[in-house]
Amino acid sequence: MNMNKAFIPFIFSIILASGIFLGYKIQERNASKSNTFNRANSSSKLEYILGLIDAKYVDTVDSQKLYDDAIAKMLEDLDPHSVYLPPLEMKHEAEIMEGNFEGIGIEFSIQNDTIQVVTPISGGPSESVGISAGDKIIKINDTTVAGIGITNEMVMKKLKGPKDTKVKVTMLKSGSKKLITYTIKRDKIPIYSVDAGFMLDKQTGYIKVNRFSQTTYQEFYDKLEALNKQGMQRLILDLRQNPGGFMDQATAIADEFIDGNKTIVYTEGRTMPKTFDKARTAGLFETGKLAILIDEGSASASEIISGAVQDWDRGVIIGRRSFGKGLVQQEYEIGDGSSVRLTIAKYFTPSGRSIQRPYDGNNANYYKDLLKRYEDGEVFNKDSIKQDKKYAFKTLVKGRTVYGGGGITPDVYVPMDTSMYNPFVTEVFAKGLLQEFTYNYYAENKNAFAVYKNIVSYKNTFQVDAALYAQFVNYCVTHGISKDVLSYSEKSKPYLSLRIKAFIAKQIWKSDGLYEIITLDDKMVQRALLELNK
Repeated sequence: MNMNKAFIPFIFSIILASGIFLGYKIQERNASKSNTFNRANSSSKLEYILGLIDAKYVDTVDSQKLYDDAIAKMLEDLDPHSVYLPPLEMKHEAEIMEGNFEGIGIEFSIQNDTIQVVTPISGGPSESVGISAGDKIIKINDTTVAGIGITNEMVMKKLKGPKDTKVKVTMLKSGSKKLITYTIKRDKIPIYSVDAGFMLDKQTGYIKVNRFSQTTYQEFYDKLEALNKQGMQRLILDLRQNPGGFMDQATAIADEFIDGNKTIVYTEGRTMPKTFDKARTAGLFETGKLAILIDEGSASASEIISGAVQDWDRGVIIGRRSFGKGLVQQEYEIGDGSSVRLTIAKYFTPSGRSIQRPYDGNNANYYKDLLKRYEDGEVFNKDSIKQDKKYAFKTLVKGRTVYGGGGITPDVYVPMDTSMYNPFVTEVFAKGLLQEFTYNYYAENKNAFAVYKNIVSYKNTFQVDAALYAQFVNYCVTHGISKDVLSYSEKSKPYLSLRIKAFIAKQIWKSDGLYEIITLDDKMVQRALLELNK
């Protein structure tokens, strides 16, 4: 438990900000008129008070914000997952969950108050005009955007737009001092929910799913089918930090593993009858060996798959206890572009487990449970997991004891690896220095990497030697790393060297390349391989 404590809030802020939020959307939106409400047609004490404030209050107030805050607080008092989404937030999340948006197609980061292209999205408009990783955006439509305090939200507002509209972007090309202006026609840009799918060895496939959007099952199926053709006999499905999403996408994936007409999940609520979702099709991978990786960021739909596989003794669950979200939300559009996601039911694993963590009306405490797992030592020591025997159930084939009431407890526990967490690593990632360095290094040395014809030759041959690592450390020094953390740089060398290699691979072989390298020292993946070999 020697993890640098400053890093812990960073980890869990990522889990909360970009993880569980997406997990709210577990069922598809119902666009029927019965699910649409218009506040203009209603009269209530709330609206009377808001009208009174608007007419009589001593200062000018934002009435819409007051209204939104009142709705949000009312839902917050119900449970942690019933939420109100204002129009802009609703639009942004809808794009993510639908699996596409309209824009120019780049991943970017803001470094030193300048927009830097991380990578152009494959097949997108930016790639087609010649924009490459490491390029810097200086102007958008003749307006300077460098050195003005630009934010991610500002960038997206300027670059996103309807399909077939045009935007003019002036770039400083990577490795040169030349400015080039591109006129880019916006298009539909896919947002992939399956990060990677490749063979770890001659028998074992690996698929990483980052969320469950409307396109996830098809993305997963395509990867699974391709791996089967390569001779896959064993599969590692990585659901770590996957916050969930659409329930139907999760059950469709589970159906590829579970045979017959076995129950995958069932739901029940006060006004909702018990409804069973069962396996229906002959899946592509019903007999091969299966391992699923989970952690404290795996929620909702991720837990549906993990719970079904565990209850039917279909595979081995590896990692740490999952988040514990067993509530089902339905989305109701209000009529002004906003919506309410209301909890309408609980879901249960095939053995009858509810994996929902207890909540007492205090949402802050509910989400602090993740930090508490660190403080109590649970993420470092299996013995720190507390199981309540009143939530004990038996798996449906082997009769093993499993527990509900607080997420999915893995069959094989793997503690959090703290060896790489130290002040130097923390600051490197917080400032984005590793990604920035590798993008620039690759752009400046692109020809040197042409000798690697495939990821296998690169993986086996290319090494980050002492000179390259020293160049990286010097880059960190000249780009704002604190001097008092430099003493940890040598200790961090093995961990960061592999990440430099991985991010270079991403520039050549996209996301698959990144994960093919990252998994080389991933203790959970290595443990999964060990278990599958048994």
